[in-house]
Amino acid sequence: MKSNLRNEIKSYIVRQGMTMQEIVDLLRDEHGWSDSVSNLSNKLQRESLRYVEAVQLADALGYEIVWQKRR
Repeated sequence: MKSNLRNEIKSYIVRQGMTMQEIVDLLRDEHGWSDSVSNLSNKLQRESLRYVEAVQLADALGYEIVWQKRR
């Protein structure tokens, strides 16, 4: 299951026409993240991305995380 989350997030990065380095640079500039691609890649692989980081990542990609009640 871990690779599914990692691949899903990486697919959003690719859909935006960005590389991992470009998104890391953007996150560093906008939110003070580490400028290490391996740091982000490891967080995705380990599924250790904090919620605030997920929100910032979504924002940098032009998305927002929406909580929607299940039906």
